[in-house]
Amino acid sequence: MFDKENLKKFLVKAKRATYAAGDSAQKTINDDKSTTLIFEEGDWKYHDNYFGGEPYGGREVVFFKGQPVYIMTYYGQVDETVSDVKKVYGILMSALKLIPEEKPYRGPKEYRKGELLYVNNFTGEIDNFSGEEIIKENGKEIYHAKYIGGLVDQRR
Repeated sequence: MFDKENLKKFLVKAKRATYAAGDSAQKTINDDKSTTLIFEEGDWKYHDNYFGGEPYGGREVVFFKGQPVYIMTYYGQVDETVSDVKKVYGILMSALKLIPEEKPYRGPKEYRKGELLYVNNFTGEIDNFSGEEIIKENGKEIYHAKYIGGLVDQRR
């Protein structure tokens, strides 16, 4: 069995080393046109697989000793009126690097970078949680995503 606190610590490391790491992350483009990012440490393995661009959707799975123990699914998009999508994903990656260790789902509750504001609202614990994140530019919402997740395969 695994410890939930160790899962949280692992998620923080894994997420910082994968999508939030930007171009330095090792990405695999699969035959089905999805992108996969993998991070492994000891008995733990993190697997993030997503489709898109605009909009995008995907899922993260954590394995402990080869068994799936955690999943999170997500879906989001940049508003179609935004011409500089890279700027939006730039603040998103910056926010995701600041993932809170106690609630390692996405980014912090709030993060500001210039005229852009990232806001993450969530409920629940690592066992069962959901949330949504938005990015605003000068008060106008330009990005929105939802996510849900928790522990899996816990009854034996």
